[in-house]
Amino acid sequence: MAKEFKRYLVTSALPYANGPVHIGHLAGVYVPSDIYVRYLRLRGRDVISICGSDEHGVAITIKARKEGVTPQQIIDRYHNLIKTSFERFGISFDIYSRTSSPVHAQTASDFFRKLYSEGKFIEKTSLQYYDEEAQQFLADRYIVGTCPHCGNERAYGDQCEQCGSTLSPDELINPHSALSGSPLVKRETKHWYLPLDQYEGFLRHWILDGHKEWRPNVYGQCKSWLDLGLQPRAVSRDLDWGIPVPVEGAEGKVLYVWFDAPIGYISATKELTPDWERYWKDPETKMVHFIGKDNIVFHCIVFPSMLKAHGDYILPENVPANEFLNLEGEKISTSRNWAVWLHEYLDEFPGKEDVLRYVLCANAPESKDNDFTWKDFQARNNNELVAVLGNFVNRALVLTQKYYEGVVPPCGALTDYDRETIAELQRVKSVLEQDLENFRFREALKDAMNVARIGNKYLADSEPWKVIKTDPERVKTILNIALQITANLSIVIEPFMPFSAEKLRRMLQVDSFDWERIGSMDLLAAGHTIGKPELLFEKIEDDVIQKQLDKLAATKAANKAAEASQNIENQKDEISFDDFQKMDIRVSTILEAEKVAKTKKLLKLTVDTGIDKRVIVSGIAEYFTPEELVGQQVLVLVNLAPRTLKGIESRGMILMGENADGRLVLLKPAAAVFNGSIVG
Repeated sequence: MAKEFKRYLVTSALPYANGPVHIGHLAGVYVPSDIYVRYLRLRGRDVISICGSDEHGVAITIKARKEGVTPQQIIDRYHNLIKTSFERFGISFDIYSRTSSPVHAQTASDFFRKLYSEGKFIEKTSLQYYDEEAQQFLADRYIVGTCPHCGNERAYGDQCEQCGSTLSPDELINPHSALSGSPLVKRETKHWYLPLDQYEGFLRHWILDGHKEWRPNVYGQCKSWLDLGLQPRAVSRDLDWGIPVPVEGAEGKVLYVWFDAPIGYISATKELTPDWERYWKDPETKMVHFIGKDNIVFHCIVFPSMLKAHGDYILPENVPANEFLNLEGEKISTSRNWAVWLHEYLDEFPGKEDVLRYVLCANAPESKDNDFTWKDFQARNNNELVAVLGNFVNRALVLTQKYYEGVVPPCGALTDYDRETIAELQRVKSVLEQDLENFRFREALKDAMNVARIGNKYLADSEPWKVIKTDPERVKTILNIALQITANLSIVIEPFMPFSAEKLRRMLQVDSFDWERIGSMDLLAAGHTIGKPELLFEKIEDDVIQKQLDKLAATKAANKAAEASQNIENQKDEISFDDFQKMDIRVSTILEAEKVAKTKKLLKLTVDTGIDKRVIVSGIAEYFTPEELVGQQVLVLVNLAPRTLKGIESRGMILMGENADGRLVLLKPAAAVFNGSIVG
C-alpha cells in the first residue's frame, strides 16, 4: 500500500537564464508539474511548488561576452522574461526565485562548508588548460579545436556540435582559446571533488531496489550510470562568475553550477517560508522533482548523493522526467531559433493559454520523444476543445437559457439511462486520481475530457430539443443532469486548463468546488441562475496556422543563409596538390555495423576497403541504424592515423556531408564500383 504523506514538496527544473522558455521546456517540465500541483491543491493537500532561475555557469558568461554586456545584465533580462511568461501562462509556483539571491549564496556556501568540514570532499590538483593572454583557466566551452571524429575545426572542449560527439579538451586536435585565439598551456590547479563512487552502494539500494515504480527512462538511465561505475565529480571551477568557494586558498574559484543549482530548491523554500525545514527534513514530506531527461543524472545520482553526504535532508520519492519534444519533425534548437517561444505565443494567441496547455499535455513526451506541429495544434483545438468540450458546455447552457431563462430546473424521476450516465460520470474520479497520482498526465487529460464526451452523448441520445414538444417535464431532468455534468467539468479540467475552468465557473456563477465532489449530482441547486453563455473555445482558422508555418519557414531560410555564410567564412586555407595527394580516399563497403555499448552516438563498422577489412568507429548512430548501413558503399579516408575510442581501435574515417537541417548523409559513388577504387 502506498505511503500517505502529510505534505508535498514539488520542484521544477530551474530554467537557465540565458534565453526564453520554449514549448520543449513546457512539455518536458512545467505543464506536468503545474497539473500535479493544482491537483494536490484541489484535494486540500499541504503542497508547495518551487522553482527559480539558474543564473550561474559558463554559458551565461559566453552569452554576455558575445553581447558585450555583463552576466548580471543577461540574467536580469531573462529572469524577468521567464518569470513573467510563467505567470501569464498560469504556471502557479508558490515562489519563483533565482540563484543570484543573497539567500541562495548563503545556503549554497553553508552546504559546501558542512561537507568540507566533515571531510566529504576529495581535494585534487590537476593540469588544466590555461590562456596566458587572457590570464585565466578555461572552461571546456572556451576551448575550441578540431574534432577527432569528423574534422570540424570549431568543436568545443565538451562537444562537437557538427557530429554530436561528446569530447574532453584533451581529445581536441590543436586546441586553442575561444577568448583570445591563443594556443593553450597546461597549469596546475586545485579543485574539490564529490566522490560519487562512495555512494554507489547507497544509490543502487535506494533506486534499483527501492524505486522500481519510477518511469522506465529514469530507472534505466540510472541503472546505466551505476553499471558503468561512478567517478568523483568536481564541485568547483576556475571562473569569475558564480558563488565563490567559501574556503581559504580558493581565490578565483566558484562552485560548479551543477552543485550550486539544485541547492536553489532549498534556498527558494527558505525564502518562501520560515517553516522550510518541515518540507526538506521531515520524512512525512513527499518530494517530487519534475525535470527533462537531460537532467536525470543530476537529480537522481548527483543531488541525492549531495543530500546523503549532508545527512539532514530527505530524498525525492519520484523524478518523473519526460523525454524531448520536437518541432515540426526537427529537434528544437535555441541557437538556430527553431522553437515556439512562450512569450511570443502569449502575444500572438491572446486568451489561448489553455489551448497550448491542452495540446502539450495531450501530446506530452512521457515515454518517448514526441512532435509538436501547428496542424496538430489546430486540429486538437478545433476537433477536441471546440467540438467536444466547448460544444457540450454551450449546448447545456444555451438550452437552459432558452427553455428556463437560465434557471437550473429541478430533477425529476430518473430513467435507467439517466442512472447509467450518472454511474459512468461517477467512475471518472477514481480513474482520474489513479492516473494523476502516478504521473500519467496524458491519460488523466483523456479522463477529464471523457466527462465532456459523456455529456455530449447524453444530450445527443436524450434530444431535449425534440422532447420539449412532447414531454416538457422530462426536459427539466435532462437539463438538470447536463448542468451537473457541466459543473463537474469545472472541477476535472482545473488542473489542466485553469483559465477555462475559471471561465466556466463564471458562466455557471459558482465558486470552486472541492475535488471530493466529483461525481456529485447536486453541485447546482434547482433554482440557481446561471450566467450568460459564452464560447469556451473558438476555432482557429487556417490563415492563423499558416502565419506560424511561414514564420518557421523564414527561420529555416535564415539558418540556411547563415550556414552558407559560415561555410564561406570557414573555408579552409589553400593547400597544394601535393597535400591533396597525401589523402588516400577509397570506395569501401560496410560489411558489419553495431552500436558501441554504453554510448548513444558511436557505431562500430567493419568495412572492406579493397586493401583490407578494418574497423572504423563513427559518431553517426543518431542518423543511421546498423541495419541500413550494412551493404552500403561509402568513401573512406584510409590513411588517417589510428585512434582508440571506447577501447576500440578505429582505422580511418567515413566521409559524410551535412544537410541544411544538420543531418548527416553518406558520400558514396553514384554507381557500384569495386572496393579499393581510389577517389581523387
